[in-house]
Amino acid sequence: MSLRHQINLGILFSSICILLLAGSIAIWQARNAVSKEVDSSIGMALQLIELGFAKTPSPGLNEADWLYRLGALKQTRHLRIQLQQPSGQLIDISQKKPHDTEHDRPPGWFVRLVVSDYPKAEYRITAADGKALILLIQANPLDEITEVWQETTTFVISITLLIALTFLAVHLVFNKTLKAIDSIVNGLKLIETGHYRQKLPEFDTREYDCIAKAINHMTDVLDATQQENRALTQHSLQIQEEERQRLAQELHDELGQSLTAIKVMAVTAAHEKSDTPKITASIIGICDHLMTVVRSMMHQLHPMILTDLGLKATLEDMANHWSERNPQLALSIECCTRADALDQKISIQLFRVIQECLTNTVRHAQAKQVKVTLTTQADSLQLRVADDGIGCDIKRVCSGFGLRGMQERIKSLGGELSIHSQPGQGMTITAKIPL
Repeated sequence: MSLRHQINLGILFSSICILLLAGSIAIWQARNAVSKEVDSSIGMALQLIELGFAKTPSPGLNEADWLYRLGALKQTRHLRIQLQQPSGQLIDISQKKPHDTEHDRPPGWFVRLVVSDYPKAEYRITAADGKALILLIQANPLDEITEVWQETTTFVISITLLIALTFLAVHLVFNKTLKAIDSIVNGLKLIETGHYRQKLPEFDTREYDCIAKAINHMTDVLDATQQENRALTQHSLQIQEEERQRLAQELHDELGQSLTAIKVMAVTAAHEKSDTPKITASIIGICDHLMTVVRSMMHQLHPMILTDLGLKATLEDMANHWSERNPQLALSIECCTRADALDQKISIQLFRVIQECLTNTVRHAQAKQVKVTLTTQADSLQLRVADDGIGCDIKRVCSGFGLRGMQERIKSLGGELSIHSQPGQGMTITAKIPL
């Protein structure tokens, strides 16, 4: 079920509950009002009768005068007044009210809900001729119920109009809200397909405008990340091609020429007058050179010592190798023994990250000291590479492919890499990898 239908059903259910509650309250108030009005009318009639007729009748006051006076009482509203003769005959002396007509009567169900048991009053009087009469006063609330019905109808109609206006206002507001939601959803669908440059419009509602700005900021970040990933991928492909070209060149220059020389020497050694010991020594020298070249190429492709002896021994061997090539650089490596038990995937990525850090230090940092620290905790691995070089601007450095490559390697392990540097204060690279 859509949100629009849920809202409409909720408003409809609430409106019905409000109407039922308002109708119940109106009927309850009408019942109380009619009861109070009838009680008040009976009390008022008794008081008027006591004031007007309680005294001893005056000479000459006959039964007709009594009937006229009783019928002329305007305060006997909502009452039915009857005069009972000594013979038991009842004479109705209350005047018929305009609202007693059939046209103005309220519905029967409303009368049954409002009407209740009302008290009856009797008042004994003596006529001038000594005749004992009984005045019967009982409720006739139809006139009051009619008025209450009109008031209740007006109240219910007002409530209905108010609910209708509220429903219309809520519908208009939610219609505008749902249009904003549809616009946001459509924008997210475009973002899902990779259209990161598609922007959401500004909204009049502050909350939706904040959501739109947050999504637009997210698309900017995603677009920038996508551009960086494309550039990094192109750079990686370029490095791969350059590495293949370099390997092909070394194979051609070193292996090709050396194998050609070995073949020539082998052919020369087949002659009777050849200097076999000299040729043998040359072949041995060429083979030694080939072994050195092959080992160098294998180390560049993948350090075999990492597989055979573990990460700690590989880092120590790398430190010795870098120290021999850069005697002016004081390189120290601290590696915990637990590093040898790491997964092969983690070990090779850490080795490449440390290798890239040392390469950047030698090329750019002009550092005299570099310290590599690798420690493990209960649930994480901590790597720290710090130098005392010239430092640099972080924003400028982070745009390079070397640091991007390191960040991607650490991210592939589920970790985080951070860089801290200031001009003249060296650089510190830290990485935390969950185990």
